[in-house]
Amino acid sequence: MAAPYNASQIARWLIASIDRDAGEAITHLKLQKLIYYAQAWSLALMDEPLFDEDMQAWAHGPVAESVFHEYREYGWEAIPSPNIVPEISDSHAAHLNDILSIYGEFSAKHLERMTHSEAPWVLARGELAPEARSSNVIKKEDMAAYYSMLYEKAEDEQQEA
Repeated sequence: MAAPYNASQIARWLIASIDRDAGEAITHLKLQKLIYYAQAWSLALMDEPLFDEDMQAWAHGPVAESVFHEYREYGWEAIPSPNIVPEISDSHAAHLNDILSIYGEFSAKHLERMTHSEAPWVLARGELAPEARSSNVIKKEDMAAYYSMLYEKAEDEQQEA
């Protein structure tokens, strides 16, 4: 079954959904991490990918290559709001809003450090040096398993409290 969106649609939706009136901005680095977490948690919680494209384990964290090429011109600058915002189902919009509310408060570099400490990126990188170039795929199965485990662990801790 094909995923309901492509990575670019998720990226545009996220870029359009930040609260610019509150001073929020989104850089390319941060966008890539938000896309990654949106995909990872969709795999873990909904048992389906948001998009088919594989995330790659680049030196600065997970990257959807198509989105990299689409927004590379912005470098470290904030990406402007898109002219066209894709239609996203209510359930997927709720999921993406959850991702923004949980991960959106963190800086791009903080999100990079988080992904670097988590199993899916670490497994995909293997023995590569931290700064080494890589197009190694972060397996969707690894993402689903790792974030499902995090979710179950959090639920167990809530029940114990």
